[in-house]
Amino acid sequence: MNDFSQAFLKAAQLILQFDEGLIEIVTLSLQVSMTAVFIASMISLPLGAALALYKFHGRGLVVALLNTFMGLPPVVVGLVVYLILSRSGPLGALGLLFTPTAMIIAQVCLIAPIIAALTRQTILDANDECHEQLRALGARSSSMMGTLLWETRYSLVTNVFAGFGRAIAEVGAVLIVGGNINHSTRVMTTAIALETSKGDIELALALGMILIMLSLIVTSAVMSARHAAYKIYS
Repeated sequence: MNDFSQAFLKAAQLILQFDEGLIEIVTLSLQVSMTAVFIASMISLPLGAALALYKFHGRGLVVALLNTFMGLPPVVVGLVVYLILSRSGPLGALGLLFTPTAMIIAQVCLIAPIIAALTRQTILDANDECHEQLRALGARSSSMMGTLLWETRYSLVTNVFAGFGRAIAEVGAVLIVGGNINHSTRVMTTAIALETSKGDIELALALGMILIMLSLIVTSAVMSARHAAYKIYS
């Protein structure tokens, strides 16, 4: 118990002293995950809305695949991205493997289906409630998607935050494609795994504490967005 208390205190000191190595890892983690969430959102929000509003041949298959991809094992995603970016892969010439870009690609592949599927359900529910009203106001099919995306923006924020929470906590895929290289591709989750195996509990605890704080921030943001949405739609 005494050893744990000392490790906890040293971990807190690392955070309060803004340890250089700690800040570097946290900064890279946020850069990778936030970039992945931004890219995934640009793809998934219109995709989810389109799947909710427009009928086309094969839509059922696309929705089924989207729901399936929500539960893809991260190590499988990491393996597929690794094979694509490896020297013998189709994008091997770009030299992206074991770089932050490869980690961003892996995270986009993981969280884009989640955001898209949640967005589809959000827009589907909103369309069921507002379709007749929008039609009565003269809204056309071409403008319906933009209108519903705007009207459900607070609910969609929760979907994006759910994607961010998934991305920031990811370890398997980013470890495979990033390689956990010091000062290059080491993020919080991979650093925790490495430092724990090395016996450096202090740094692992400090990173774990920061991850918990980020989770609390994300949860608070989601609750605030839901509260704002409830006030608007109630």
